[in-house]
Amino acid sequence: MAMKVEIISTEMIKPSSPTPAHLRNFKICLLDELAPPAYVPILLLYSSDDFEVGFFDNLKYSLSQTLTQFYPLSGKLVRNLSVDCNDEGALFLQAKVNISASEIVRNPETSMLYQLFPFNPYKSTPGENTVITGVQATVFECGSVGIGVCVSHKVADGATMASFLTAWAATANGVDQTLAPRLDSATLFPPKGIDIIKQSDMVKNEKTVTKRFEFDRKSLANLKAKIANGNPTRVEAVTALIWKSATEVTRENSVKDPTPTLTQTPTSIATHLVNIRGRMVPPLPGHALGNLWRLAVALYPEATKEVKLQEIVGILRKSIQRIDSNYVTRLQGEDGFAKALEPLKELRQLALGGERAEVYTFSSWARFPLYEINFGLGKPIRVCTITVPVRNCVILMGTKSGDGIEAWVTLTEKDMAKFEKNQEFLKFISATT
Repeated sequence: MAMKVEIISTEMIKPSSPTPAHLRNFKICLLDELAPPAYVPILLLYSSDDFEVGFFDNLKYSLSQTLTQFYPLSGKLVRNLSVDCNDEGALFLQAKVNISASEIVRNPETSMLYQLFPFNPYKSTPGENTVITGVQATVFECGSVGIGVCVSHKVADGATMASFLTAWAATANGVDQTLAPRLDSATLFPPKGIDIIKQSDMVKNEKTVTKRFEFDRKSLANLKAKIANGNPTRVEAVTALIWKSATEVTRENSVKDPTPTLTQTPTSIATHLVNIRGRMVPPLPGHALGNLWRLAVALYPEATKEVKLQEIVGILRKSIQRIDSNYVTRLQGEDGFAKALEPLKELRQLALGGERAEVYTFSSWARFPLYEINFGLGKPIRVCTITVPVRNCVILMGTKSGDGIEAWVTLTEKDMAKFEKNQEFLKFISATT
């Protein structure tokens, strides 16, 4: 049966209390100015066992109350400079779909997931005429519920999303929410007035494929045992394995490709998003709002030598360790803009140097407590995202059990065909879709 979503209602949910006049002009910080013009998407799926008729009314009411504290999420972006906290509200769609939630839980296909969000997070550019927050609450044929949330990347990163959803769920359950979001990122990282906002040129007209690969506790233990001397974290181990396997595929395809411009063996680079909240002095709390992350850049070893996973883990770890308290202090200083652009400058220099480079972008949400978000229907049975539809993009998420990793990998069709058959990679995955 083909999936068909029917929109039942569309409305704007305004904050329960008006934003005070002196808070209406919310300055975004330097790191927000540099964030991609897209949305951060998260989908939470809940079982139908505890569903009640008044659930959606409570969902909207609690959202209204939560937006009073997270007031920038219900305003309008003013170019790439600030948010007009005009209390216009969050877009809220109520919908129903003609399939069972089990189909999404069993096989979360990307084309199906897009229909469970209020809009396409990568084709809707957050600007002056668009909302900052969008929600779609969908009832499945079986009675289960999906809550798809998109928030502008200009004011939120993955940690902000986790904080917002946690606060919203607590309010929905009548729990006193004393932990208000911290909203002073523009003071910590002064904006530079970068008045540019346009659709990201990351999304190109090339055929890509996104597939989900799961590593359960047992497969992670086997993988980490293979890298025993490196004592890797689960994120380091999975990142190293994916980067190594994908690089081998890309280099193999480049050797076989007859196109003259593609015959050069590509340089392989991994960038990893690093949450800098805990790297500040003093550390920032997890509920600090904004794009409080930076890119760590790691260069893959030469193509002429055999590369082991342990070596790759060491390279990744060193690149991430460079983003320390001293780095963050410089980021906050007068040369903060130049410091923030260093990773992009490094990538650009490689390109200008005549080298062909394949850049793999990794982002980990594995530590975010997304499976603890309970709106009154119990904990989620599945938490999903949608990866950026760009080659070589990887998002790592935690599993419901709490001790696994789901890797959402986007590659070109040609590379994916070989990547998912890579023998070393296949030794460690526990499930794939």
